[in-house]
Amino acid sequence: MEIKTDIVIVGTGVAGLFAALNLPKDKKIVMITKSDLESSDSFLAQGGICVLRGEEDYDSYFADTMNAGHNENRGESVEIMIKSSPDIINDLVGYGVEFEKNGEEFAYTREGAHSRPRILYHKDITGREITSKLLAQVKKLENVTILEYTTMTDIIEENEKCAGVITDKGEIRADFTILASGGIGGRYRHSTNFPHLTGDALDISKNHGIRLEHLDYVQIHPTTLYSKKPGRRFLISESVRGEGAVLYNKDKKRFVDELLPRDVVTQAIHEQMEKDGTDYVWLSMENIDTETIMSHFPNIYQHCLEEGFDVTKECIPVVPAQHYFMGGIWVDSDSRTSMEKLFAVGETSCNGVHGANRLASNSLLESLVFAKRAASKIREEYHVPERFPDKM
Repeated sequence: MEIKTDIVIVGTGVAGLFAALNLPKDKKIVMITKSDLESSDSFLAQGGICVLRGEEDYDSYFADTMNAGHNENRGESVEIMIKSSPDIINDLVGYGVEFEKNGEEFAYTREGAHSRPRILYHKDITGREITSKLLAQVKKLENVTILEYTTMTDIIEENEKCAGVITDKGEIRADFTILASGGIGGRYRHSTNFPHLTGDALDISKNHGIRLEHLDYVQIHPTTLYSKKPGRRFLISESVRGEGAVLYNKDKKRFVDELLPRDVVTQAIHEQMEKDGTDYVWLSMENIDTETIMSHFPNIYQHCLEEGFDVTKECIPVVPAQHYFMGGIWVDSDSRTSMEKLFAVGETSCNGVHGANRLASNSLLESLVFAKRAASKIREEYHVPERFPDKM
């Protein structure tokens, strides 16, 4: 197989899909994915997506993001993400994404390290709602071809510029390449990620001398359902704690403020497990009424029930597991890498938004904001006027 196209996108999660939707419709786009179309971590995101609720919310949102990231964030990127968030939400609603509402207004929830509720959500499957709607829109585009079960094995470098990718099925030559291939969870024994996400783009970039950044910035999520079974860990969303769930030690006593940043809660859990001599701690949803559990967290309720736990009546065992990668391929504010004609977006990139620790529910937003900026920069390179993406 040898393909010549205008743009090749490696990955079909929210970052890759949103980039495709914002690229010029007269350019041919090939998207490849290592597995099937629904096996991206974007589908797994539970909690929600942050949005700036108004000018009065800016300073606190900025501070929350910086504080969670231990002030190692790139301030410019944080500002871009926050100020772009209302437009991104409008785009998503235009594409058919449905967020929970109170009457005619959006309903907001709160998660750890947020000073106020600013997270939009769709039950406890926000990632699936957003990603499935974007995928449906991309499938309507006549200029986009999607190839499943196609693995990138290298990039094509010519005259110090990227000229496409090499896959296990042949070459795909392109004017521009966008890497949107996800995180590194497949490298860990216990992770909430799909096991095929092994950071391939990082190894390839390293081999080509492309700048990488903060490869040690790996986030461990505090609460995944404890299981002795092998395979991907099931996430218990931080929004559960945002709605009032508490953590208990073996004696059913609280030992930490559940709404502290993820890395702080994770450390507290590890210390408590060592003190108790256990492999897990307990999470109780006793402070959340049954109606809220069934309406806001139906997926979590059902999965725990299948594992033998009724969260409306009993505590569940939880343990930290690898969840997110804040480091990656260095990019500027337009998602350009250090190699010409090569862009990176989503979890495989590092634009500095998250610093050393990601604030809850910033991942979907960050991916969408900087995927759109990558598409805008490519438009500019093609000298195509900026316009609003088509709503179909």
